Amino acid sequence: MTGRERAHAFCERFGLQMPVLQAPMAGSSPVDLAVAVAEAGGMGARGALQDSPDRIAAWVGEFRARSSGSLQLNVWIPEPVCNEQEDRKRRSDKARTFLNRFGPPGEPVTTPRPAFEKQCEALLRARPTVVSSIMGLFELDYVRRLHAQGIAWFACATTLDEALAAQDAGADAIVAQGMEAGGHRGTFHQDAAEHTDVGLLALLPWFADHLRVPIVAAGGIADGRGVAAALALGASAVQVGTALLRCPETATAPEWAAALTGLAPHATVTTRVYTGRLARAAPTPYVKAWNQPGAPSPAPFPEQLELTAQWRRGTNQVDPASHWAGQSAALATDEPAGDVLARMWRDASGLIT
Repeated sequence: MTGRERAHAFCERFGLQMPVLQAPMAGSSPVDLAVAVAEAGGMGARGALQDSPDRIAAWVGEFRARSSGSLQLNVWIPEPVCNEQEDRKRRSDKARTFLNRFGPPGEPVTTPRPAFEKQCEALLRARPTVVSSIMGLFELDYVRRLHAQGIAWFACATTLDEALAAQDAGADAIVAQGMEAGGHRGTFHQDAAEHTDVGLLALLPWFADHLRVPIVAAGGIADGRGVAAALALGASAVQVGTALLRCPETATAPEWAAALTGLAPHATVTTRVYTGRLARAAPTPYVKAWNQPGAPSPAPFPEQLELTAQWRRGTNQVDPASHWAGQSAALATDEPAGDVLARMWRDASGLIT
């Protein structure tokens, strides 16, 4: 099957006019962006990591009031806490002490994080086109419940072992995340995240030669050339995030958007300083400070996420938003999202067979 044929089959199955999916970026997927993507013929998305069940329902309700297009909702799979509590406390205390150099903290986070099980039930009630997972797999019973309601499951994978495990567990598509991708690394075992750094160019044919289900390519794709290359290498669709961060519908903070402008691929960095989990970002002074001699390791997740939120309440020396940035950041433009997607697919269509 050719790249064009795979893309057509994928679009037919998931109700799309173009095989381009918005990455479900937690904290950067407002309704305006998802609607713009869906109305352009792609698949809108929401990263629901921090969303309560009520917030999930309200967000989807607003989306459905404005678009009948395809929609993906994403959650993180909880990772078993393997570190000893004493070690976690020691790391958190060191991170807290280091954060004092950026000024006084604000009030600590007291609102409990949404329970994963309740989020999953809310996703079922919302009935999006796709529910996607990152950093692990859903339980088999939950996958059966998704499929019983006609909801597809897309699983993010960074290695073939992860992809095969997801396929065997019933995933309808695999999101192949290359190391170029902005935001969080989707490895199943976060302690090994620094060592799963395969580029998308190598990952796609490796997946395509071993998987039966469609592959969605993610990481470093921001124009038609990237889309065409991904389809040629075995993908059926692409997922883009950084390419949309400067679009007006995303409402990215001005200092974050400015950090993306002209950002060279090699200048992006992987870091744990915002959340405790490895992610690719722009090299802000705050991020670089944690790499100076004598700086401690960030606290584990979610302690580092909570510490970052606390210091954001108390000082302007900590980045007010996490400056996620994929290696394609310099290709992002400030055009409307619909225009970005239309050009991306038009240019790709002239290159694929």
